[in-house]
Amino acid sequence: MGLIVRSSAIHAAGCYTTTPIRRGARVIEYTGRRITAAEADRRYQDSSITYLFGLGNGRMVIDGHGMAMFINHSCDPNCETREKNGRVWIEAIRDIAAGEEITYDYCLYDGGDDEAFCNCGANNCRGTMYSPKEVRKRKVAAGAKRKKRLRAKRK
Repeated sequence: MGLIVRSSAIHAAGCYTTTPIRRGARVIEYTGRRITAAEADRRYQDSSITYLFGLGNGRMVIDGHGMAMFINHSCDPNCETREKNGRVWIEAIRDIAAGEEITYDYCLYDGGDDEAFCNCGANNCRGTMYSPKEVRKRKVAAGAKRKKRLRAKRK
């Protein structure tokens, strides 16, 4: 299967297929050096763009290098990621036509105060690359902060 990198409406560059891909097929492996999450935090603390992929429990990450690092996030993706034996594969969750951009849901779960805005343009876009679980967690935390501020004002 052929893949190319070219301009994307989602983000500057994206990964596109040049041939049809069948549902269930492995599209590409997410490759790169394995480093600790702590090392990634140190290495990229002042960088607005990273190509990190969390492994397992999140203590180790892949510092992306290769074609897969150009696969963009979408809230309505055509692929998903699967970790098998410490390797990360991007697999098609539906048939993908030749010329289509390859996407998966990043489901981010860590990023401090970063908003991680989504630009996918999907009808079901949640406006962020954070996972639905992380979005709920952040809403609860924001509500608790608001309540604390209101209580402090009343005193």
